[in-house]
Parts: sequence; C-alpha cells; structure tokens
Amino acid sequence: MVHEERNTGGALVIMGVSGCGKSTLAALLASRLGGAMIEGDDFHAAVSVAKMQAGHALDDADRWPWLDRLGAAIGVAAQRKGAVAACSALKRGYRDRLRTASAVPLSFVLLDTEPGEIARRLATRTGHYMSVSLLDSQLATLERPGADECALTLDAGRSPEMLAADVLVWLGGALRLR
Repeated sequence: MVHEERNTGGALVIMGVSGCGKSTLAALLASRLGGAMIEGDDFHAAVSVAKMQAGHALDDADRWPWLDRLGAAIGVAAQRKGAVAACSALKRGYRDRLRTASAVPLSFVLLDTEPGEIARRLATRTGHYMSVSLLDSQLATLERPGADECALTLDAGRSPEMLAADVLVWLGGALRLR
C-alpha cells in the first residue's frame, strides 16, 4: 500500500486497467460511504464501445469527450450526495481532465497487480466489451499517479473487502460524501 496526501472533500475515483476490479471496489465503497456509484464505462460513446469490441484501443480523441461527460457526472453527484467512480484514468492528463470537468476535489485509488493476473481475469470475464487483447495497450498507457497527486496505490490481487478497508483507513474520514 502506497500512501499519498488526502483530500478533505469531493469524490473518489477507483482507477486502473480493465479487469483490475475498479467497478467492484467502487460499488462497495459507494455503499459504505453512502455516495453514488458512477460507472465510467456507461459514459463511453457507442462508437468507442464498438471500437473496443473490435479489439482497437481508444485514442485521446475518443477519450476527451468521454472524460468530460464522466467528470461532469461526478461533479453533479459529488455536490448532491457524494460519489465514487470507476474509471481507468490511465494518464495524468486524463485525471487532470476529470478534475477540471468535475469541478470538485478528486482522490484516486490505483488498483495495480501483475499483468498475468489481469489477463486471467479478462479471459474469464463475460458480458464486457473489453478483451484481453487490449491489455498490453492499457498497460503501456498507464501513468501511475505522481507524488503530487492525491492518490493511493493498492494491490488489486487482494479481496475487495480488504481493499475497501485500506481505502477507508487512508481516507480517515477526510473524504466526506454528502
């Protein structure tokens, strides 16, 4: 577990490559914190989903409008009752875009583990458009949060309950969801 500084309000974004457990952890934390759970995948344009289904990685032109839509939704939810979002947020520029679009302080939790474990999860996952063939491009794109970002890095190989407990300790009550 890597600790960085904490926010005193805003929203929480669970980030990482596809298959790392973002949605599971975000839902668990939203429930425990009493905030809205926002699934980043729900904000992709249909053309982007089709592109990923065809095995093609998204480029920044695909991502900017998605991040703007998602960030705006995070901001609205954070103002109402708080929010925990699941979003890859692979590059610092993407996290910066989410910060700007949300207009609320964001804390990030990177779920990180061995590529082989992620590939195993993706190969056994059903009902999702992201295939294991895109994992290498996601890993190549990933820019781990810098020391100046409000972020925590956790081992995604651990159970969601253990991860949630670590996040809650890290937050220490500092992130108050409305």
